[in-house]
Amino acid sequence: MLRSRELRPGRGAGPRVPAERRHRGDRLVAAVLVLLLGGAALLYGLQSPAANTESVTAPGDPTPPPPAEAVPAGFTALWRAPSPATPVPLVAGAGVVVAEGSRVSGRDATTGAERWSYTRDLPLCTTGVADGRVLALYRNDQYCSELTTLGPDTGERGPTRTLDARPGTRLIGQDPVLATGEDYVETFRSDLVRTAEYGTVRAPEEPGDQPRTGCTFSSFAAARDRAGVLERCPGEATERLSVLRPSGSDGDQPAFDSSAEIGTEGAQLIAVSAERSAVLLPGVPRLALVDRAGRRIGEFPVEAGAQISVPADGVARTSSDEGTRYWWTGGATVALDSSTLEPRWSVPGTSGPGTRYGDRLLVPVPGGLADVDPRTGAVGRTVPVDRGTWTGPVQVRAQGGLLVELRGEEIVVLGPGRPSP
Repeated sequence: MLRSRELRPGRGAGPRVPAERRHRGDRLVAAVLVLLLGGAALLYGLQSPAANTESVTAPGDPTPPPPAEAVPAGFTALWRAPSPATPVPLVAGAGVVVAEGSRVSGRDATTGAERWSYTRDLPLCTTGVADGRVLALYRNDQYCSELTTLGPDTGERGPTRTLDARPGTRLIGQDPVLATGEDYVETFRSDLVRTAEYGTVRAPEEPGDQPRTGCTFSSFAAARDRAGVLERCPGEATERLSVLRPSGSDGDQPAFDSSAEIGTEGAQLIAVSAERSAVLLPGVPRLALVDRAGRRIGEFPVEAGAQISVPADGVARTSSDEGTRYWWTGGATVALDSSTLEPRWSVPGTSGPGTRYGDRLLVPVPGGLADVDPRTGAVGRTVPVDRGTWTGPVQVRAQGGLLVELRGEEIVVLGPGRPSP
């Protein structure tokens, strides 16, 4: 007859544990796991961008400013705000965007009242507008890497992405957007998908994908599916003009329409179009036109005696309408055909490129705005604007019947009305 044998410690089995003790142990393990998971989630939340972000959205649609009609007898200041992180006047939706420190805000165009704001615990590098959305680029460690899009009328957050841009970058163009830099540039579509990168790539996919190394970039321009860079490369006698074609690029292998030395030093890239590039040559100022294959096809004198300035950020001061680009040389405003980039006319003694206002062009000049015929460049009169002690460059954009001036690091919004004496 077989008998059961009692199992003892050390003889093939451990001691029998009462069921209630096993249940208490299971509950303890589960509790510890819950605490660990909760702690991990809390740590992630504290370190995530959202945890260090304050986003206040607008409750409803803004009231648009009145439309531009006839040029008034004068303009007077409605409101002003510091905005050192907007390199150009940012008009988006029906409002005006200002940016300072770590904060971007959308203002009512007429009153200046804040409608929405977006703040992070990182410093702003720069701002811009693409495809109707506000771009806010923040610095994280050594790079301007945290890019957020914001709805212009509500401040609602849209797509985000990471860039490898260096401090001092500008975001220019629409499709592509070009992020500039001293030794690295990248382009991305308005949906933020990167299309090309060129220069000193931080983490290259394959060594040797970049055609040149050690180059420094000095001047930039962008147009549809084109991004131009003026660069100086080791071992080359003169500066080089490289025009990227983002749609043909693959990863960190950039595609080019052309890349060739230009035979001179100290040039500036003013603009690119679908088929051409415009380069300001040093010495006696001339505007050289370069075709898509990199061949110089024309040269035009810039008005004798015109003051020439070199933008510190490498981006020429321009504005545009449907058929014309307006370039400020540093002392004159020159109208360029949007397609051929050939000069049409120039107005001397100006303080900025100007903006369309109805069927007229308003160009900043000392003491006011020159009322210019955009077809011929004929100046009708000077509309008075009191800028106080400010005598430097002025960038201006129209927002309906209002004007948004950027004077140094301050935004000033003007409405029709004769300035106070």
